[in-house]
Amino acid sequence: MDTNAYLTFLLIGVALVAVDGQIIYRSGRRYLENSYGDPEAGASMTRLVTVLFHLAVLGLLALLSTIDMGGSDLPGVVGRLGVLLLVLAIAHGITLAILARIREEQVDEAAVTGRRQQRVEPEQQGTTVTPVPGQEGRYPAVSPSLDNRP
Repeated sequence: MDTNAYLTFLLIGVALVAVDGQIIYRSGRRYLENSYGDPEAGASMTRLVTVLFHLAVLGLLALLSTIDMGGSDLPGVVGRLGVLLLVLAIAHGITLAILARIREEQVDEAAVTGRRQQRVEPEQQGTTVTPVPGQEGRYPAVSPSLDNRP
């Protein structure tokens, strides 16, 4: 493969990776912002995942450019582009799986935090529960055991 074909492959490959990375970043940012409610956290996590995607796929592009495929220039470039598109599809799927996992963790964390706030909320409103005989405190959680009854 001559220099023009090599540079053409690298130029097309870098453009494909950049476009796919931007699609992942923009869609992933909205995906994570809606799950957690904090736009900055969603954008930050998406940026980190997108940088990882770019570095990994550009590294694979560089490795793929050194492999000899096809006899002449055009079949070699087309063969490399085909393999690059398959690698790009696999990397895209892995990146989506990572974003989905991050979102699941954020939704789980929000659910746990919401439950904690629901438990604390009655105390903050100042509601008082009348204690059962044998139980001390303003907010008894459970009734006394049968062993402690007089």
